[in-house]
Amino acid sequence: MKVKFLLPVILLAAVLAQSSCVSNKKYAELQANYNKSLDTNAKLKQSWQVTQQELSGSRARVTSLEEQIAAAKATQASLQDALNKCLAGNNQGNVNIAKLADQITASDKYIRHLVDLKNKSDSLNQVLTNNLTRSLSPAEAQGVDVKVLKGVVYVSLADNMLYKSGSYEILPQAGDVLAKVAKIINDYSTYDVLVEGNTDNVPIKQTNIRNNWDLSTLRASSVVQALQNTYNVDPKRLTAGGRGEYNPIADNSTASGRSQNRRTQIIITPKLDQFMTLIGKGDEVPKN
Repeated sequence: MKVKFLLPVILLAAVLAQSSCVSNKKYAELQANYNKSLDTNAKLKQSWQVTQQELSGSRARVTSLEEQIAAAKATQASLQDALNKCLAGNNQGNVNIAKLADQITASDKYIRHLVDLKNKSDSLNQVLTNNLTRSLSPAEAQGVDVKVLKGVVYVSLADNMLYKSGSYEILPQAGDVLAKVAKIINDYSTYDVLVEGNTDNVPIKQTNIRNNWDLSTLRASSVVQALQNTYNVDPKRLTAGGRGEYNPIADNSTASGRSQNRRTQIIITPKLDQFMTLIGKGDEVPKN
């Protein structure tokens, strides 16, 4: 009798143990997915913050031009009113009327010049962005953040894409992103390239690195040498520089801000004659 009752108990225990095992495995899988979602969310938030800052700068420049246009239009209206009064009252001589007419013409020309500058600024940014990213496929472009600010192209790479924390040695997996950057640089072989290292304000704790100035400069030098030795970029075009902690784009008092500040920027700058050619191309870009 005892054997008959003992067998169901053993079977029940085995079923419960198997159920517990499956549950733990499922929990671990859900936990891994949750951690991955947190990491993805943090990266998207960082990208959004950088984009918002650059968008704010662009809006400020557009606002400044619009204010100048409004002021010039107000001046033109005032001059036109003065001319109308002169014509209505017939109290001024032909010389004064001609002078006012010349001032109105000059004011109108200045307004057109300001409007043209604004349109060309927008067009130039679009031309540079299109030209410098056309060598990348849509899938490749997702791994490289390319921005245009005041006619200069900035390719910004987070430090954890390239190096271990506190190190200037390039990670093996950084080869993919550097290959994409080199593809852009080599596509425009006459442009100058500045590689600029940036850090947060946390002091470095390495015996062979004195401070963040050293770290940022060594990181820039590592990227320059990789571009030269691995991806055949002409070293005459390359400059390596470090800005330490003194060029932040976010608040160093938060972990997210420090993460944004730890970056390497690859700055691609057309020469003056190339700028002039691009400005000419800017007129061909359709206005939205």
